[in-house]
Amino acid sequence: MDSQTQLTAEELNEIIQLIYTQHGYDFSDYARSSLLRRVARCMAIAEFKTSYELKYHLINDKSFFAWFLETLTVNVTEMFRDPIFYKELREKVIPTLASYPIIKVWHAGCATGEEVYSMAILLQEAGLLSRTKMYATDLNPVNLERARQGIIPLKQIKEYTTNYIKSGGKNDFSAYYTAQYDNAIIHKEYREEVVFARHNLAVDQVFNEFQLICCRNVMIYFNQELQNRAVHLFHDSLSPLGYLAIGIKESLLFTDIKEQFEAISPLARIYRRKK
Repeated sequence: MDSQTQLTAEELNEIIQLIYTQHGYDFSDYARSSLLRRVARCMAIAEFKTSYELKYHLINDKSFFAWFLETLTVNVTEMFRDPIFYKELREKVIPTLASYPIIKVWHAGCATGEEVYSMAILLQEAGLLSRTKMYATDLNPVNLERARQGIIPLKQIKEYTTNYIKSGGKNDFSAYYTAQYDNAIIHKEYREEVVFARHNLAVDQVFNEFQLICCRNVMIYFNQELQNRAVHLFHDSLSPLGYLAIGIKESLLFTDIKEQFEAISPLARIYRRKK
């Protein structure tokens, strides 16, 4: 990172406050070290040398803020990421979900939708998609629009196919998308099963009751207080004995309601709410 784009802690606090007062997005409980790197990266790309330049554009340029938000909140994602997670879902969670007449699933922090469509494919293969209501939320409206379109660069399909097979998939992966020029388009039957909506884990509340909540590789960017808030929100959003899945590198150990969950798969970070 260019040393000229480094920020002080005080400058970062000013930027966080400005974003909240001007645009309503609250980053105050995001992990500071990660947020500092991301803001500095945005400044480097925009070729800003001072926080004053950044603040000026955040206040006066709506299109810049849209780009800034997209760049700041982008999360790396892929279809069937961490195949062991999907393998464990198939074996330990899906059979229980099958006992519900209607299944509700929430993907919190869905990014551009790759993991949402992975879940849709898994549910279809289990014969459950038609009675599942899937909700996918993200802070970033650009992410949500991309997710709705279900467009994936064709160059990534080979890796995703490998992930799918490792996760226990038995079908021809190409049956789930249509190749179009340099992209793969997820079939309409999967895209139409998902309700995409904006939701901010830092400030928004429970909006439904779910049998499964996936929030993978999102809380890693939160400080402990916000992680705790998010886990409380998930607990209150789950039906009794509902499942919570978090990222492989994430943990419930530091939350004050960890005793309200039992580990179904410690390796894949799948937990179940106690009654």
